[in-house]
Amino acid sequence: MNKDFKLTKAACWAALACLVVPMFASYFFDDMFSTVSQIFRNPEALELGWDSADYGFYAGGYSFLCVWGGLIVCGMLLDIFGVRLVGSIFVGLMVGGAVMVYTAITSGLSPKTSLTVAYIGCMLFGLGSEIAGVAVTRSIAKWFKGRNVALAMGLQLAIARLGTAAAFIFSPVLIAQKEYYSLADTSRPALVGMSLLLLGGVLWAIFVAMDARFDKASGVVSQRGEVKENDKFSFSDILRLLSNPRFLMISLLCVFFYCCIISFKKFGTAIVIPRFAMEASSAKWVITMIPFFTVVFTPLFGALVDKVGKATRWMIAGSCLVLAAHLVIAFAPQGVAFWGYFGIALLGVGYSLVPSAMWPSVPRIVPEKNLGTAYSLIYWIQNMGMLVVPIFVGRIFASSMEETAAAVSAEYIFIGLGLVAILVAALLQLSSRKHPELGLDAPSRK
Repeated sequence: MNKDFKLTKAACWAALACLVVPMFASYFFDDMFSTVSQIFRNPEALELGWDSADYGFYAGGYSFLCVWGGLIVCGMLLDIFGVRLVGSIFVGLMVGGAVMVYTAITSGLSPKTSLTVAYIGCMLFGLGSEIAGVAVTRSIAKWFKGRNVALAMGLQLAIARLGTAAAFIFSPVLIAQKEYYSLADTSRPALVGMSLLLLGGVLWAIFVAMDARFDKASGVVSQRGEVKENDKFSFSDILRLLSNPRFLMISLLCVFFYCCIISFKKFGTAIVIPRFAMEASSAKWVITMIPFFTVVFTPLFGALVDKVGKATRWMIAGSCLVLAAHLVIAFAPQGVAFWGYFGIALLGVGYSLVPSAMWPSVPRIVPEKNLGTAYSLIYWIQNMGMLVVPIFVGRIFASSMEETAAAVSAEYIFIGLGLVAILVAALLQLSSRKHPELGLDAPSRK
């Protein structure tokens, strides 16, 4: 090891600190309008001029490039050229997309033009964010190899989701409720998110310098040389994965389940405010329960799955909780705030339970050398749902129906998605029973 650089615990945690900020900022920027989505119900009160359909269209832009092959191609680039080069490009793309969105919102352009520019910015931000997330995960695995890698990854995820919570809490403060919203009012969350992303970009640059010193001290002269020939991306890997029925089931569960949560969050306050007669200030705290629940319960459920196994049962249970949550939100007594809190609590627990069982199941059915391709494909399939569902929900809210009726109609979409998620999880459990040699339901430790 080079005398100029030692891989101490302090160095590892310093590297982690540099890596978590870009992800925190990414989650904040992605959810900056989630708890103020109700303002788009009245476009005449917005100088920006967007309605709910426009907002839904903009929100779907995050997944556009990811769906059209961006995730797979860029995952291949990560394997070929390494984390430092490709990661830096996509962290830069994430920041540049956010700058583009902020510029579109503050430019004073016509609603259609500003929406088009913001959509392009959101596309760039989304692709940059997804690939930056892969780069961050791989970097943590590298720096914490032989150390507390699970703890480090858990902390990264928890802090990233706190970015969502921060957006939920502070966006309504930044956009104070009023009768008319100027461009300056509407753009404040974007300004904060963009500033956080710029800070994240600076910290990523510091990490890149640290990582280069790490490789030099370790005798690794080329990031490109770290990947073995038989571990590189190939199209044959995609064909093998797509012919694996259990991989397809997990991918489908991922898209249907996550659309029940992530797409719901985009319109959360627009749903709970009319359904449960809440003020905007209360509604933001209700929706904020979702990320806070995951921060608390995901590590606990992960430990439970490690100890007792039964992963497919936990996936079914979590999917049932999410369906129950949406049934409560749609059909509980009108105007009773308790049911809003109860429904979101169920949603938060389900959101913690399914990922805790689902993501550790992937290495049990996919060879280690194909894991990168497998996760890229799962994210790709997931983003198809993220692209489409917000558009349909946004159109419901943009229709002329009364607010409560629109909220219930939107919930029908999430209820349908929840039913399909349960069906897919049940099929996965059936397949697991037929193929016990895969160990899908076996505990990770004894």
